[in-house]
Amino acid sequence: MARYKSWTLTDVASDVWLDSFAVANDTLHLPTPHDWSVRKRTLRGGLRDGVDLIDVHNGALSFAVVPTRGMGLWRGEYRGDRLGWRSPVLGPVHPRFVPLADRGGLGWLDGFDELLCRCGLESNGPPGEDVWTDDAGLTHRQHLTLHGRIANLPAHLVEVRVGLEPPFELSVIGQVDEARLFGPNLRLTTTYTTVPGSPRLVIHDVVENRAAQPGEMQLLYHLNVGPPFLGAGSRVVAPLRQVVPRDGFAAAGMDTYDTFLGPTVGFAEQVYYYELVADSVGRSLVMLCTAAADRGLVVRFSKAELPCFTLWKNTGALEDGYVCGLEPAINYPNFRAVERKHGRVRRLPPGGRWEATWTVEVADSRERVAAVLAEIGQLQATAPATIHRTPRSDV
Repeated sequence: MARYKSWTLTDVASDVWLDSFAVANDTLHLPTPHDWSVRKRTLRGGLRDGVDLIDVHNGALSFAVVPTRGMGLWRGEYRGDRLGWRSPVLGPVHPRFVPLADRGGLGWLDGFDELLCRCGLESNGPPGEDVWTDDAGLTHRQHLTLHGRIANLPAHLVEVRVGLEPPFELSVIGQVDEARLFGPNLRLTTTYTTVPGSPRLVIHDVVENRAAQPGEMQLLYHLNVGPPFLGAGSRVVAPLRQVVPRDGFAAAGMDTYDTFLGPTVGFAEQVYYYELVADSVGRSLVMLCTAAADRGLVVRFSKAELPCFTLWKNTGALEDGYVCGLEPAINYPNFRAVERKHGRVRRLPPGGRWEATWTVEVADSRERVAAVLAEIGQLQATAPATIHRTPRSDV
């Protein structure tokens, strides 16, 4: 393993917490031409008061990690192009201001403004009462809130690592526990890694069941993109095996499911469930690209680790949250009982673990967009695409 230098920013077990931190190329003097830095600060004022923020800049790509909000990503930038969206929520919002149970379980929306947030770990999807029978024959009832709890739980361990040998990787590592008495005991360990000068961010997650009995787990990555990647005529391109509209609203838009309007007052969200074609090693990809095909945002992942993909179209007015969601996942964001019925709720044995590695990358030229389009086209040529025009009960 390459040598690296590490710094612990938070370690609750050892009573360690740094209010601020900074490391940069001018302090470590690594032999790279890129002006990289990693800085930590604590935000003050408004709904963000007390939120920890770690700003990573690799010299071309920047992103802000939020340990206070489940190790999500608040926003980013690549060579002047914003990564993220303009939410009506002025964040990042401290979890104490997010009442998850409010409005019938929709309180999660009060804190939603990230570039990337995780939905899970015990559950995701819409709110409601879940009823199930365990292995001992006992019936359980649980009121679930929208998209689960993990995005509003703080990390108890946070570390920064810088590689001292090529390619000089910059990493932020965090652990978040989702646990309660008579409930799940799940630990998320996430690692964000980028290389100086690279247009790519690698996300590696491990979820462990730390309980002495089996436990259920769901996880969806809510990657949220607005302008300049999203605009009138932008489109989502993917190697499709099938696409299914979630409901009647989505079915009404099947003729244009893969293209986007400009900001449209009163637009009703539309959601589509994808099954993707993978390459010979099981990996697939999806790209959101502009109408001019001069820039795009690409996600790459393993279908074995993340078998489901959801497209969220929410092209309302800019003031109301003009955004596209690219969402690789273990499951589709249906109610947990539906996903359990279809075998898409992951069951971890005692001590069991799940992990995934996926990437987000920027294609910032016509040539790079064209190369990704060609890659997707080659995959699509290996299998026909089925476009369902109405919802399906098996999805």
